[in-house]
Amino acid sequence: MDKRAELTEFLRTRRARLQPEDVGLRPYSGRRRVPGLRREELAQLAGVSVDYYVRLEQGRTNNVSEEVLQAVAQALRLDEDERAYLRNLTKPTRSRRRPPRIERVRPGVRRLLDMAEGVPAYLLGRRADVLAWNRMAAAVFTDFGALEPARRNWGRMIFFNEDVQALFDDWTIKARETVAFLRLRAGEYPDDPELAALVGELSVKSEDFRRWWADHNVKDKSNGRKVMHHPLVGELVMDYESLRLPDDPDQVLVTYTVEAGSPSEANLRLLASWNSEAPVR
Repeated sequence: MDKRAELTEFLRTRRARLQPEDVGLRPYSGRRRVPGLRREELAQLAGVSVDYYVRLEQGRTNNVSEEVLQAVAQALRLDEDERAYLRNLTKPTRSRRRPPRIERVRPGVRRLLDMAEGVPAYLLGRRADVLAWNRMAAAVFTDFGALEPARRNWGRMIFFNEDVQALFDDWTIKARETVAFLRLRAGEYPDDPELAALVGELSVKSEDFRRWWADHNVKDKSNGRKVMHHPLVGELVMDYESLRLPDDPDQVLVTYTVEAGSPSEANLRLLASWNSEAPVR
């Protein structure tokens, strides 16, 4: 990923979503050549010179201070994920980087997944790969073990696997979240060849991915609710939590739960009974 070009487009799209009146500025009476805030207006809000902001947006500055980044982030009303992404884009690129380390799953994490009976759970890697999973996750989402390792990736599953696509009540939300997660990771690992290859494949094969990638939105895994339509048991309304491993922040443990006494709990228990004898791969 070209960090300079990405920084330019990221800041441009963040400016485009704000209007002067949104940030307390007097609306410009003349014809605006660009949507949203102009560079001059953003520089005024951030308390920096127009020339400095232009150089920052074009990636022509080195060692940008944290104070300036905070001022620009506040002016653009960036959330925490966007602020982290901005920091990664403005870090100086090292001439020689060590290759990304191979992602391995600790035995203790595998045992934790197996012990979480009745709770769908899986371990997510930095490229949105499903690195490990338990029996219930395979029962709810797909038989991960039956997929080739390269296909156990949420990017490929959500854009290319029709069975997985059909599970989600709102496929668009899940797909856009996946795009935003991959873009966030691309900012952290701009020289990861496998991540670059994944983004390239998705861009070539999916018009939706291309369009949403161009939005430059970023979002980390957090928590929320998913409504799913399982082909065997029907509707599952599940809340998910994402827990980052303390000694390996690139890996995220994602767990799904249902409300006690709800129809979703009954459906999940029924699904668990049908899969109690299924082998774990």
